[in-house]
Amino acid sequence: MFTIKLGANDFGQLGDGTEESTKHPKKVKLLQSEFVKSVSCGAHCTAAIAEPQQKDDSTSSSRLWVWGQNQGSNYPRLFWGAFSTNTIIRQVSCGAVHVVALSEDGLLQAWGYNEYGQLGRGITCEGLQGARILNSFAKFLDEAPELVKITQVSCGEYHTAALSENGEVYTWGLGSMGQLGHCSLQSCDKELIPRRVVSLEGIVVKDVACGGVHSCALTTKGALYAWGGGQAGQLGLGPQQGFFSCVSNASDALLRNIPALVIPSGVELVTCGHSHTLISMKDGRIYGWGYNSYGQAANDKCTYAWYPSPVDWCIGEVRRLAAGGGHSAVLTDACSLKELCEFMLAENVNLSNSLLIEDVASRAGSDALARLCERLREQYTHGQDDRNGEEKDVDDSF
Repeated sequence: MFTIKLGANDFGQLGDGTEESTKHPKKVKLLQSEFVKSVSCGAHCTAAIAEPQQKDDSTSSSRLWVWGQNQGSNYPRLFWGAFSTNTIIRQVSCGAVHVVALSEDGLLQAWGYNEYGQLGRGITCEGLQGARILNSFAKFLDEAPELVKITQVSCGEYHTAALSENGEVYTWGLGSMGQLGHCSLQSCDKELIPRRVVSLEGIVVKDVACGGVHSCALTTKGALYAWGGGQAGQLGLGPQQGFFSCVSNASDALLRNIPALVIPSGVELVTCGHSHTLISMKDGRIYGWGYNSYGQAANDKCTYAWYPSPVDWCIGEVRRLAAGGGHSAVLTDACSLKELCEFMLAENVNLSNSLLIEDVASRAGSDALARLCERLREQYTHGQDDRNGEEKDVDDSF
């Protein structure tokens, strides 16, 4: 697997040694000799975990590459930081101005800016900070912090969440919008070391995801919890201000500092964009909510999707979800002849053939394709109604 780059490149985040943006996908040449396993994008930097295609006993089987703003190069470069050179890297996550990497042994190291305590060092500081291993996790406020084995990490804009091997969630960094999930914060509007989210006591979590100012936790039983800022509907709890458990200084702000149950069961995957959330269910359906100005969160044409809304359509079993600022992506394993034919039909469906394709899809059990055809006709009908209404208004004005 190789890495593809496109988009803005003001800080060298595309990894080609330049600061020239591109609208067309191109390979990251310096990683062509690597088997890339995962990629994380921050505001202006990129990180990737890759295996060398020709390995020997002296090199790690899973190494970290970084490039872009504050990463020391506009080209991908190997980065060990505070880890030894034989460390196996399990995961990496990029925030707005900080990066956190997780080793196979369950250790975290963080580097970047630390003005909100997002590096988890017990202090805030100005300027770029080098990599350091996190070794203080606060399980209880009245006990000394200790080292905890971590299995997953996710960076928000200026906050971070991590999952322990026991299914406990720890958060730190900026918490002014409730995104840390604590009843109160120990340092004004921040937590300076990883602190356990005690309101999830007794709930075994298997996945955490951070957005710009909100966070989500997925349990082993398929329940989804969310907390933090909800101005754009990214919590999925609705627009009612009185429903939330804490009040912001701004009267128009919606936030919740205690994890709230959004979906009680059936959730398989979750990811957070900057201001929207995306999930896949065990039955294969995809739902989204939050900021939707570009259609990134829901089918409906609305600026904000306040509640979980269906996202059609998706062929094949969902393997991974990804969400950015104004877009979302789904990776599936569609590979059968039937699924490939569905893709071809979906690419060519239009108003004149939608009824025929929907009939074929319904008889073949292709529910997602049938819904796509139905939605296409609904959009056309709504568009016609809007135009007729506009014409009537014009006629009435004369």
